[in-house]
Amino acid sequence: MLDSKPTLETLLNHRSVRKYTGEPISDEMLTAILEAGRAVSTSSYLQAVSVVRVRDKAKRTAFRQISNNLSEDKYNNLIAQGKRLGHGYVEDCAEYLVFCMDAYRHHALADVNTDWTEVMLIGAIDSALMAQNMLATAESLGLGGVYIGSLRNDIQRAGELLALPKHVVPLFGLCLGHPDWDSKINQSQRPRLPLDVIVSTDTYQTPSDDVLSAYNDEVKAYYGGRGLELDWRAQIAETFGGDVRPFMLDYLQSQGFAKR
Repeated sequence: MLDSKPTLETLLNHRSVRKYTGEPISDEMLTAILEAGRAVSTSSYLQAVSVVRVRDKAKRTAFRQISNNLSEDKYNNLIAQGKRLGHGYVEDCAEYLVFCMDAYRHHALADVNTDWTEVMLIGAIDSALMAQNMLATAESLGLGGVYIGSLRNDIQRAGELLALPKHVVPLFGLCLGHPDWDSKINQSQRPRLPLDVIVSTDTYQTPSDDVLSAYNDEVKAYYGGRGLELDWRAQIAETFGGDVRPFMLDYLQSQGFAKR
């Protein structure tokens, strides 16, 4: 029988884990994690999600290349030069799982139209719910993980690596493993927005500039403690200040989603 921590304790102690011991996850643990994901709520009982377990080392390396936004040749050249590249945990974690919104089974069983934007939302929500169930279960068992949205840097290549058919789209990855708690990168929780900014009653309440500035200062202090010159405002500007994966709509439509 697996020993798991209480739900509230598990959720309140969440942090992204990017450094692992190298110990494999037992079959019993992995099965429990997958079963917890399978048991999650699903819109209209559609179960519009599939998970691909990536074990092949070459594919792991390819996904790391994508996460670093590098071509295979440029990645190999930088590695040959001894350059330090990020997302090493994609290769090093015990399990790398890719969550996909999946309408393939629906087409196999019925004459359906899944090119509506609403269908895409259903698949994305189902995928996120399943993944969070699985990560929470993993953490309750003493494991850790981190989500990998950067596989969408080259979403077409990600889909090709997994041989995804039409009506299936890779959304994000999840690294899982036994945390190396001696690593500083795993030890701290990033501050979250205050509840009174996130939660409104009856109507949406816009946060004041003072509250947002105070939170920005809190984030800046957090990063300063880690030797970084960074705050939340800068992260927002970096993420949303320019083109945001402008190829995404074309790929979604090529896979049969978001055409109307």
